[in-house]
Amino acid sequence: MTPSTMQIIATTIFGLAVIHTFASSFIAHLGHRFPTHAGMWHLLGEVEVVFGLWAGIMMVVMFIHFGNEKALEYIEGRNFTEPLFVFAIMVVAASRPITTSVRDVVRWLARKLSKPLPLEESLILYFLTLAIIPLFGSFITEPAAMTLAALMLRDTFLAQAMPSRVKYLTVGVLFVNVSIGGALTPYAAPPILMVAGQWNWDLTFMLTTFGWRSFIAVVLNALIASYICRKDIPRHATVIISNDIQIPRIIVLIHFVFLAAIVIFAHHPVIFLPLLLFFLGLAAAYPQFQNRMMMLRESMLVAFFLGGLVVLGGMQAWWLQDILGGMSPQALFWGATALTAITDNAALTYLGSLVEGTDAAFKYSLVSGAIVGGGLTVIANAPNPAGIAILKNRFQDDSVNPLKLFLAALGPTILAAVMFLLPFGR
Repeated sequence: MTPSTMQIIATTIFGLAVIHTFASSFIAHLGHRFPTHAGMWHLLGEVEVVFGLWAGIMMVVMFIHFGNEKALEYIEGRNFTEPLFVFAIMVVAASRPITTSVRDVVRWLARKLSKPLPLEESLILYFLTLAIIPLFGSFITEPAAMTLAALMLRDTFLAQAMPSRVKYLTVGVLFVNVSIGGALTPYAAPPILMVAGQWNWDLTFMLTTFGWRSFIAVVLNALIASYICRKDIPRHATVIISNDIQIPRIIVLIHFVFLAAIVIFAHHPVIFLPLLLFFLGLAAAYPQFQNRMMMLRESMLVAFFLGGLVVLGGMQAWWLQDILGGMSPQALFWGATALTAITDNAALTYLGSLVEGTDAAFKYSLVSGAIVGGGLTVIANAPNPAGIAILKNRFQDDSVNPLKLFLAALGPTILAAVMFLLPFGR
């Protein structure tokens, strides 16, 4: 396919955005060297700002190149449901009644398991946070699971004095496990959601084809991380959340009802956005049961990031489709894993679904490769920016180094790849 001038420009801008992403920690560090403009360097070093910023630059170029009518036609033709949904689910999942309930259940389970097992309760809690919550994402969606797990880690283990390598390994395992942990159902993981309806992948198919592989890979990744980090896990990790106020059960129930309703109507912003507004009104009516207004800033930044990815990604089909369509299943698996690292895996599977005449092996290789590579970078999977937004203040310069994250996620990614490369079939 011969690209147009605008497509070449858009791909160049997309490449610059990817480079900017990997340079974000260096840019944030410049704020310390040049304090006069520290605010600007910090803004440009925010990973969540990167793609929105470069998407804005691309739109300026489009307005100049095409004129108002065509540029507006392009932007209005983009589907922003996923960024809006991630924003809504992050706000609700991060509310105090939900995070406290999940935390209490996981800690209760850790206490119960510590009695028959010769292990510290804190180490079991660490394992459960990296294993159970990502798998729970198959039912409450990956963005919600990422939000809950990241908050748990931020307010327990990462709040303690831990070596940097342990922190990066923890985040790397979390990102990989969330990416593959949503594969037990056909609606929770964005890259699966994009193709499940078109390819008639139901719950039975997901469990028997993807689900068992995901379950084993998630548990093994969490076990290995727990073993490696066992000496660095604080023996008495405590959650930095006040428990002075007992939250009534009816309030907790209402919060989970809102969470479930937003998940059910995940494809319909005309429904889940009013639900979110109603939820915010309810939260404002009972402020004593909230910590602060549910991470609105972080949620908006993540939505801004994903919205920029939608705008920039829409002009990448000309080269992605040609690459995907010409690969064998095994090459496609590794190609999808690699491409996912530099582009959103949901966009990748969507573009792959447009390739005509594909068989079951092609479909499996495309999707499995996309979810396996979903933990390698911030932009690989939609929930990753949410995790970064929550966890970054536990790292030096309030920034997660993308290269260190990539290296930390490489081992868990390879293990997941081994599981998904086992003979295809139900």
